Amino acid sequence: MSSGAVLVVDDEPIVSDVVARYLARSGFDALEAADGDHARRLIESEDVALVVLDVMLPGIDGFELCRWIRSRSELPVIMLTARGEETDRIVGLELGADDYVTKPFSPRELVSRVRTVLRRCPDAPPPGRLSFGAITLDRETREILRRGREITLTAREFDLLWFLASHPRRVFTRAELMASVWGFSAALDTGTLTVHVRRLREKIEEDPARPTHVQTVWGVGYRFAP
Repeated sequence: MSSGAVLVVDDEPIVSDVVARYLARSGFDALEAADGDHARRLIESEDVALVVLDVMLPGIDGFELCRWIRSRSELPVIMLTARGEETDRIVGLELGADDYVTKPFSPRELVSRVRTVLRRCPDAPPPGRLSFGAITLDRETREILRRGREITLTAREFDLLWFLASHPRRVFTRAELMASVWGFSAALDTGTLTVHVRRLREKIEEDPARPTHVQTVWGVGYRFAP
């Protein structure tokens, strides 16, 4: 389990305080933020292991903040909402939330959810360099080498490949990839993902028609095989 703090983002002081107190009693360090801007600053400056994120926030709402988090990291997110509508839950999960809790909720149950999510999440972010087969990716320099020769990728192609390669064998839906790599809903996709997958295969696969790394999971989405 990560040693970082749990960030509680909620504009209701009573809710935020109660959750923080229960987290502290359970051995977690807790941080609090009442809006999205403050939450962003804490995520960038503090060692945050997980975010408990309310959907209804002043300014930047919880969905937008979740989208921002997913565009830059795999930081675990548990969404909170006062609305029990299924569509809200689906939107949150499609944006990359790891769990979803509807208000009113039991603080003890929420702490249990926090423990569960942290147990199944990696302790550290992906390394700065990934290698698979004859290919090496360097996140810091954004270079990709194939048998020692550099391959030219666009910025978005690199982001997509890095995201997939950082989660080997995990299947992602089109919606998850659009939200995590592009930062917007798959509803706005007009074939962008399909085009980028095709271009990636042309550049990194031995046989783009029979890809061994960027694989299609029919009826679901894509996965990366090292």
